[in-house]
Amino acid sequence: MSMANDHGEIAPVPTPSGWRQHDVHRPKPPVVEPGEGPVGVAAPKDAIVLFDGSGLDAWTSAGGGPAAWNVSEGALEVVPGKGAIRTKESFGDVQLHVEWAAPNPPKGGGQNRGNSGIFLMGCFELQVLDSFQSESYADGMAGAIYGQYPPLYNATRPPGEWQSYDIAFRAPRFDSNGELREPARMTVFLNGVLIQNNEALVGQTSWLESMPYEKGVVRGPIELQDHRHPTRFRNIWLRELPERPAPTEEEKRIPKAIDLTAAELDALAGAYATGADGRGTRMEVARRGDHLTFKVPFRPTEVRLVPIAPLHFEMRQTDGRLIFQKDDQGRVTGAKLTIGDGGENQLTKVEP
Repeated sequence: MSMANDHGEIAPVPTPSGWRQHDVHRPKPPVVEPGEGPVGVAAPKDAIVLFDGSGLDAWTSAGGGPAAWNVSEGALEVVPGKGAIRTKESFGDVQLHVEWAAPNPPKGGGQNRGNSGIFLMGCFELQVLDSFQSESYADGMAGAIYGQYPPLYNATRPPGEWQSYDIAFRAPRFDSNGELREPARMTVFLNGVLIQNNEALVGQTSWLESMPYEKGVVRGPIELQDHRHPTRFRNIWLRELPERPAPTEEEKRIPKAIDLTAAELDALAGAYATGADGRGTRMEVARRGDHLTFKVPFRPTEVRLVPIAPLHFEMRQTDGRLIFQKDDQGRVTGAKLTIGDGGENQLTKVEP
């Protein structure tokens, strides 16, 4: 698929799928009848509760001022024409749980039927729509990452019934110059059914076509859309997800390798087995040119060993080491194998 460029010529669509946004010919996802859960899920103890049915303290109007939606019977309801609401706080990587219900009885069709949306960082929309036995373009259905990715399945329930989104969102990453290094990603479950599988967003979601990323922005509010339909929400909570820590140079503790002769390496090569009697799991140490490798029977490839002392060898990618042992005559009799904090494992050198 393609679209016209600024000169009226046909140019490739800048999306992974190649489909034009909102293309009515794009295949609709198959219908799946969800199970009973997971509505009414209690927030984990470390969650930030954004709406528990009692008030709008966490929210403000997107245009400024108090949030002007209705709260009744434990639910938050869009007041058509009052505008979107958004959280007072900003978030980046999150696990987000939201429950919603389309108006019942249903009115209208397509995009004019129970329409709303949940915006991560205020700019990446997960569509809310009454898609139960109702047709619309695929990338605008309930569960669509709007305009970019249709849901893998249509797992919606009838209007009026509570439905749940469980969202794992990873914010975009930028380099020191503010240039995009990693796109935002989203994984979504609708009523317990996986409908978005770690999708990379091509930009900010928007009607007609996606917008570019805003340079360097990695946090933003959770926003609920007013699309002039009285959609309801409840049980909204999230957990902020940590960045995986990288080791410092000191924590890497990369020892300096030494050189050993072929004869020194050959003396260490051979078969080893766990246990003092050498009757346990058999392992092989082999010389491969100027280095040793370590092979266990349940792993298809060898692990290279790096010498930091004549009898002390470290693994390159694992916090693991093999320290060989000799007897009084200088013969290699075994080794101590240590992986992480799993304790030392005695290996005994055995005959081939």
